[in-house]
Amino acid sequence: MGNSKAISLIFGLIVGVISTLSAYFLSEMDPTKLISIAIISFASSTLLFAVITEYLFDRKIALIYKSFEKIKQKEFDALDYDDSLLNSINPLKGINNQIYSYAKIKQLEIDELKRLEAFRRDFLQDVSHELKTPIFAAQGFLHTLIDGAIEDENVRLKFLKKAAKSLDYLDLLVRDLLTISQMETGQIQMKKEIFCVKELIKETFDQIESQANKKSISLTFNDAKPSEKLMVIADYYRIYQVLKNLISNAIKYSNDGTSITMSTKKRKKVVTISVKDQGKGIPKNDRKRIFERFYRIDKSRSKKKGGTGLGLAIAKHIIEGHNTKMKLKSKINIGSIFYFNLKLLPKDKKKREKLLKSVNK
Repeated sequence: MGNSKAISLIFGLIVGVISTLSAYFLSEMDPTKLISIAIISFASSTLLFAVITEYLFDRKIALIYKSFEKIKQKEFDALDYDDSLLNSINPLKGINNQIYSYAKIKQLEIDELKRLEAFRRDFLQDVSHELKTPIFAAQGFLHTLIDGAIEDENVRLKFLKKAAKSLDYLDLLVRDLLTISQMETGQIQMKKEIFCVKELIKETFDQIESQANKKSISLTFNDAKPSEKLMVIADYYRIYQVLKNLISNAIKYSNDGTSITMSTKKRKKVVTISVKDQGKGIPKNDRKRIFERFYRIDKSRSKKKGGTGLGLAIAKHIIEGHNTKMKLKSKINIGSIFYFNLKLLPKDKKKREKLLKSVNK
């Protein structure tokens, strides 16, 4: 700031001397007028330069130094952006904008790291909670047997079955965790092939029918054109996983005696596959999070119904691995519809071969 004032004075003195000499050589003036010209030129030039340096340089430089201090202290979100009118003509505008942009990017990176850290912490907490439940249950049954209950044949068989059931759940949970972890890291690649999606739906129904019968739930395939084959290019086993997870989930959260309907709708290049239930529906606030790992709308009810809480998360990753999206529509006390698209097999042979080569590279 002191340097700016000294420079303003020197600049004013130079302009005053030049103005006075110009007036002296260009016109005959008495000394009094020349002194007045010199004083006015010096004062006005000094004042003008002081204003320019103050508003266009000193304040901007002070703001830049202040920004650097905040960057050193990693206070990226505390940086001030100058959007004043003078900033638009300031020669240091570019530097300040670059600093602000850099800080903004760093703040976004910090926010993302915080989000990932919170996700990691929640995930570890959820996994720990999910793992300890079957482990403690199996431990309890086995220790009871070791402590003497093994002598009673009826108790022994009952407790061994319960311990086995807990360990089966633990095995399922670990396998689901490995699957979703491998999908997220890209270790599992989709092995795409040609198959009829209608036949896959019927096969899935056959596999899961016994589960539906326990609740007297009817499984219906709404096939508008039974004779028409819908050939798609997708990973057969993974799409089977998706359908099985969606139908199992629908059975789990539907009332006894209701129905679950699957349907296919052919479009230009894709077929839309949907699973519709007559359950209680999903509240609006929960719909965005329903595909998160371990997310349950009603934790107490979900625990009783079983499952790892990873089915929908796995289904979402599989569908995204087919370059499409899992979508949801739901109405409270009416039911929910989960649906997604798969690519149809092109009719043209060359296009078909080209597409198969590209998807399995």
